[in-house]
Amino acid sequence: MTPGSQRQEQAASFGAAAAEYERGRPPYPAQATDWLLPAGAAHVLDLGAGTGKLTRQLCDRGLEVTAVEPSAGMRDQLRRAVPGAAVLAGTAEQIPLAGRSVDAVLVAQAWHWVDLRQAVPEVARVLRPGGRLGLLWNIRDEREDWVARLGTIMRSAEGHHASSDTMSGAPQVGPPFGPVERFDVEWVHHLAPDALLDMVASRSYVITMPATGRAAVLDAVRHLLATHPALAGKEQIGLPYVTRCSRTGLPG
Repeated sequence: MTPGSQRQEQAASFGAAAAEYERGRPPYPAQATDWLLPAGAAHVLDLGAGTGKLTRQLCDRGLEVTAVEPSAGMRDQLRRAVPGAAVLAGTAEQIPLAGRSVDAVLVAQAWHWVDLRQAVPEVARVLRPGGRLGLLWNIRDEREDWVARLGTIMRSAEGHHASSDTMSGAPQVGPPFGPVERFDVEWVHHLAPDALLDMVASRSYVITMPATGRAAVLDAVRHLLATHPALAGKEQIGLPYVTRCSRTGLPG
């Protein structure tokens, strides 16, 4: 399998682990969405919405939210989790909305999967003049020893994939958008050990591994949970994250 075909397989894999994604993936800190949303925004597009981790937080702010997601399995989870959002099938390259229809487009944990040549003009098309594009990624903070060890286990499974760690540091957008601004939020997500296993199981490069390899990765995580002093016997774990945020806008 070529790197390109493997990337396509991974990009399309999330529906097979939608339940694990919903259970294991973290939300986003309010400080991040505060910074990303423009003042006065009323209608927001959550693009590549997944199971609605960000969608529900936007709805809780009283915004009109349209969630666009390519995976049917992820959309099923999203509709159950966020019944107040309009949920549509679509991609960043083909957004099923009218031109100049939204005040902001937010893309959480997904911009590294898009074809920028098609996605950038398509996002610009649906934004109103002066509208904003906001990008965000939750990145595990490996300054904590057990998180670094978890990262070593997960990287052993990675192979060729679209790296959120790399893209999130300096995401590319380009014209017609203006300069990209960056802002980081450090926070801690509290979850049960089983949810940590779900987080690992929901990574695209783990979903697409052969069954024996996937089992070996999850067994290594179980061993870490059982033996590391910061984790052994704990009913709740504090997983530190840095949410990397970037924003850019269209000319008014």
